[in-house]
Amino acid sequence: MRVLVLNANTNKAMTDHAVAAARALAPEITFTGATGRFGSTHIGTRATYAIASHAAVDCYAAQTEKYDATILACFGDPGLGALRDLADVPVFGLAETAARAAGDMQQRFSIVTGGQRWVSMLTEYLTGLGLTKYLASIRVIESTGSQVLADPAGNLARLADVCCLAAAKDGAERVILGGAGLIGIAAQIASRVPVPLMDCLAPAVAAVRKVGTREALAASPVPKVDPVFTGVDPALAELLSRDIAKGV
Repeated sequence: MRVLVLNANTNKAMTDHAVAAARALAPEITFTGATGRFGSTHIGTRATYAIASHAAVDCYAAQTEKYDATILACFGDPGLGALRDLADVPVFGLAETAARAAGDMQQRFSIVTGGQRWVSMLTEYLTGLGLTKYLASIRVIESTGSQVLADPAGNLARLADVCCLAAAKDGAERVILGGAGLIGIAAQIASRVPVPLMDCLAPAVAAVRKVGTREALAASPVPKVDPVFTGVDPALAELLSRDIAKGV
């Protein structure tokens, strides 16, 4: 089975980190990384999120290899809905799969991530998905995911402290560490936190394990459609045309 790990920001170190963690979780699966070709090294505002959504579909369109599934390795899932429309394989986002997995346990959960603006952004996103029934809180540290990845040891104590606050003050029975830069940290601080921690990558890897290997399908001719795309990469324009034609 071959799985694409797609990072919609431009931080290749973060892509490599997510791929290595995925391989450790599921060594029987072949994981390949791809990094956004434009945008920001860190997604933490609505503007950078919007750009990352474009970068995600652009990055997917640029792939020449075929995969059986895709993991969008950006917590917050920028462009996830669009990717699912364009892709011919299942696509899993870190935030959605983690929140669904936590909610399926019917326990109150909190999310701990980096960057203050993510509180409202993630609340809006999960509300739209109907995944807030068991959400206790969203708490943040001031360091961004990129900063945590660059200096994990320097952020362990503050992450553990915020997770403890989520349990003590918000009634969380489980805490999701949200962010590609926070992948792998749950195991390092679990002994300091009184409730179970969830690595945001693990549920996505569990989801792709359930996807069977897909046979390659021959591409059909692109139907004629009215829109003309300006400044869009040709490979992405072709995918967009195919998607638009589905509703014609």
